[in-house]
Amino acid sequence: MAATRCDVLVIGAGAAGLMCALTAGQRGRVVQVIDHANKVGKKILMSGGGRCNFTNTGTTPANFVSANPHFCKSALARYTPADFIEMVERHRIAYHEKELGQLFCDVSSKQIVKMLVDECVEAGVQVRTDCAVQRIERGSDGFHVQTAHGTFFAASLVVATGGLSIPSLGATGFGYEIARQFGHDVLPTRAGLVPLTLSGTHQQRLADLSGVALPVEARSNGMAFRNSLLITHRGISGPAILQISSFWQPGDALELDLLPGQDAEQWLRAMKRERPDAALRTVLAEVLPKRLAQRLCEHWLPDRPVKQIDEPQLRQAAAVLAGFPLVASGTEGYRTAEVTLGGVDTAQVSSSSFESRKVAGLYFIGEVLDVSGWLGGYNFQWAWASGHAAGSVV
Repeated sequence: MAATRCDVLVIGAGAAGLMCALTAGQRGRVVQVIDHANKVGKKILMSGGGRCNFTNTGTTPANFVSANPHFCKSALARYTPADFIEMVERHRIAYHEKELGQLFCDVSSKQIVKMLVDECVEAGVQVRTDCAVQRIERGSDGFHVQTAHGTFFAASLVVATGGLSIPSLGATGFGYEIARQFGHDVLPTRAGLVPLTLSGTHQQRLADLSGVALPVEARSNGMAFRNSLLITHRGISGPAILQISSFWQPGDALELDLLPGQDAEQWLRAMKRERPDAALRTVLAEVLPKRLAQRLCEHWLPDRPVKQIDEPQLRQAAAVLAGFPLVASGTEGYRTAEVTLGGVDTAQVSSSSFESRKVAGLYFIGEVLDVSGWLGGYNFQWAWASGHAAGSVV
């Protein structure tokens, strides 16, 4: 098979890889992008329910999880949500803000993929799919990469292979293998932004409430997220749970404020004054889903008229409502996780150029690194920012 020479070879045609490629191509670099999947941008296509939550206008370094919280600062400062929005508007893609700074396409996530591909084409970048990597070697003239499409010779090699989340879309640990091959440490990985599973008593008591949703504040390990919760057949999901899942691990305490924004004790005292003859389950059903209110009173709260709830019971009931203790047994794993926590150790990668500190010409960008964003467009902004940073120097 023919050998292909290029300045930059990007492995991975996802968000970070395409951004890096188009940025480098615009600088006049000869760029090739290869991906083992049959189409580019698969995670972009399925994200945001097919509408792609492509950035968050409120992005700050505080919205990311990493062993080195300072690592993401430089790239995020140099390529902002406004920079990506400018490209979206230039391509006349209509978008809207859903909540909390989250921007979505009005029509389809396909528009974001088409925009990136069009930018790559305009910059002279070649993108090849169904192109699995078989072997990587480093020679005196750069990198030799054997693939299903022949051998590529590249002065710079960019690893943009993503993490382990959603293997049905082609996710693998290949990027970690490349990192280890060249002497890099890979920090332990686990599923993030993922539904939690319940077992035992909690699962038995809540499983038949599958489909019930409500606003909560989920808390674990000093972090708190206020958003909606969804009870599922196997456990709990919804934005509040996906967010807290990145900070919770098996064995950690997890509690839910079922009346976020209200003082549960004051509310119960008000009910006692104003609705003394009403059953607790009745007044609870006015602020919580009815089926959940009933279930709480069957197992965790006094099932009687509020006037019969004495002071110790009232304080205990308030504590349950304000900090409902939930014992999660695990997560749904990479199958449904939106991100992979952990990854290539950022201590061995430049935060400005994303070049390896161990091997000249080798770069790591996007989710393969130990940087994971919160739910809500932050991970895409990290892909754009890290891809742009590397693409500006390769």
